[in-house]
Amino acid sequence: MESRSEKFKRVATKRTNELLEKIRILGNCSNKSTYEYTEEDVIKIFKSLEKQLETMKAKFSNKKSKFSL
Repeated sequence: MESRSEKFKRVATKRTNELLEKIRILGNCSNKSTYEYTEEDVIKIFKSLEKQLETMKAKFSNKKSKFSL
């Protein structure tokens, strides 16, 4: 029987490697001889990735997001 820790390591390793491969493939879009894009396009991509990473970090740290003005 697989422990919860072992299961986490197995699943997290697989998912992380898959994600890293997808990010590497996304990087192929930087080839200007094949694709055309603006600086604004690139900024949108990185903002989206960074936002999702921050959301994921919060889940792992168990910090609740709080709204304030």
